[in-house]
Amino acid sequence: MKTRDLSEHREYAPGKSTGEVAIEIGRDESEIINLSSNENPLGPSLNVIKTLKEKSEGVNRYPKEASKDLINKIAQKWGIGESQVWLANGADGAIDYISRAMIEPGDRVLVPNPGFAYYGMSSRFHHGGVEEYDIGKKEGFELSAENVFRGYKGQKIVYLTNPNNPTGGIFPTKEIEKIIEGVGEDSLVVVDEAYGEYSGKRSSIELCKKYQNIAVIRTFSKAYGLAGCRIGYAIVPEEGSKEYSRVNTPFAAGELSCYAASAALRDEKHLGKSIEMARWSREYMEKNLDMNVMKSYANFVLVEIGNATESFEQLKNKGIIVRDCTSFGMPEYIRVTCGNQEQTEKVVKEINNLQE
Repeated sequence: MKTRDLSEHREYAPGKSTGEVAIEIGRDESEIINLSSNENPLGPSLNVIKTLKEKSEGVNRYPKEASKDLINKIAQKWGIGESQVWLANGADGAIDYISRAMIEPGDRVLVPNPGFAYYGMSSRFHHGGVEEYDIGKKEGFELSAENVFRGYKGQKIVYLTNPNNPTGGIFPTKEIEKIIEGVGEDSLVVVDEAYGEYSGKRSSIELCKKYQNIAVIRTFSKAYGLAGCRIGYAIVPEEGSKEYSRVNTPFAAGELSCYAASAALRDEKHLGKSIEMARWSREYMEKNLDMNVMKSYANFVLVEIGNATESFEQLKNKGIIVRDCTSFGMPEYIRVTCGNQEQTEKVVKEINNLQE
């Protein structure tokens, strides 16, 4: 097969799995602590597990009613119209739907550096270009309209990650509004709130009721513990929202995934426990790690450790997986997911031991 020229496409590099590391270091998989991919250590709620068992016999059917029910629940949760909910197979799928709806060949998107690689990947898949605005160490990791506008030159889509991955920082709402009001009429501001539940801040979905040039992406992978289900959504402006059927992949959000997400939305208690566990772990790491830890509003912290690749290997050999942020262009940082109490205390102890 002769593919088109993909030389400018960036490959997505996920964190290592417990199985991979167990084989590499010759340990049982149950002994490995994985704090690399920002997954929920509590897993899904019991309500979700019960629902999946009850609904599993229906997987021979396409997900029509299940997806409609989930869209209705999401619309009610946020007080918006059902047509504004673009259901997808994870936040990645929602990004692709927005790309399909917005990007024409030669259009460009503006993405954060450091930031989530898939924004640019999706643009290139749809024959668009990618440009960056810098929010790294040189900029004090500041998430501001000023830093965004340094890179803005009329790009079709402007991505804001709030909280940011991998820094954990946030855009104040007033800064997001400055960006929305300051971009050109052909630009769409996309606020990715994959970690929004952890921030304790107001969602930018409220701004979708005020402006017609903002979309917000949410996922069930993080705080709801459904990373393996691949289910997420975008909230889009009312203007243009009815184009969903022209850009979505038919039945991309699977039957069981839709049922699982609906069940997760009903279990506010489990969500609260997940958020509280992440808050405790985050604050424990910020207080007890013997090095510079970025203030975070997500379920992870960014740690300035010196040589990230060397530290990653040392921790891996102790059965702990963290994220080497060299792939983000930050070779002196690691990202550590918030775990449960036992995991958090152990990773703090082992990271501090590296410095001795």
